[in-house]
Amino acid sequence: MTTKTISARPSEAVTQFSVFTENKLGRLHEVVGLLQSQNVHVLALTTLDTTDSTILRMIVDDPDRTREILNEREFPFTEAEMLVVEIDSEQKLRAVLSVLVMAELNIHYVYSLIARPEGKSALAFSLEDREVAAEALKQRQFKILNQADLSR
Repeated sequence: MTTKTISARPSEAVTQFSVFTENKLGRLHEVVGLLQSQNVHVLALTTLDTTDSTILRMIVDDPDRTREILNEREFPFTEAEMLVVEIDSEQKLRAVLSVLVMAELNIHYVYSLIARPEGKSALAFSLEDREVAAEALKQRQFKILNQADLSR
């Protein structure tokens, strides 16, 4: 009898959606409401605005459904893989940043998740090399979250 080794499926990176929309009163409310009406929970959110347009960057608990909704409603969007690190206190922020500096990784932007179980926080990073950053942080005992960790 032969035995077959099954390798574990690699952890799915956390997906960020960048939704491009006009900069007008109530637009953020509309997009979040649309997702909530379809049982999609926005777990992290940041905005970047200009005079005429806005980029809504968000992390959700159901990327597949979010993709469907945005396509159905013809919202232009892009997707990116984010590095999400769980931290248990504000003092850990500097420790995370120190690890990234020692790994010589540039951070493009960072924002926090709205809520996490057990009172722990998490930070979502966009940086030049997610895999190198994840490995460096894991070596220092930081917990890296994947998309499954954020699903409800």
